[in-house]
Amino acid sequence: MPGAQAAAFFREVALTRTVWWVRDDDGSPAPVSSSGQRAFPYWSSEARAQHAAKIWGPKFRVVSTPLDRWQSSDLPDLAKDDFRVGINWSGQRLTGWDFTVGEVVNRLVHALSVVP
Repeated sequence: MPGAQAAAFFREVALTRTVWWVRDDDGSPAPVSSSGQRAFPYWSSEARAQHAAKIWGPKFRVVSTPLDRWQSSDLPDLAKDDFRVGINWSGQRLTGWDFTVGEVVNRLVHALSVVP
């Protein structure tokens, strides 16, 4: 259900104004995704990110950032480095959708416009 996971990401991030990712002391995983390009994965909740950390191994931990910082700093850095953005990857193999930074920005703008 990657489509449902992606929709949940934008809806939940718009509500909580927080984005989560996984890292260890050396940095964060940025695997080659199903699109054939490197993607930096993010999650919309601590529990979702914890699932990924558990799969990647005991040295990984979850980290959060405020949505404003993610939009103003992290996303532009990913665009500059030509990374895609993984969204709420799930399952035992951590699969799901990834988008260009521009696509993420557009979807986020829409999600933020419909949050009460």
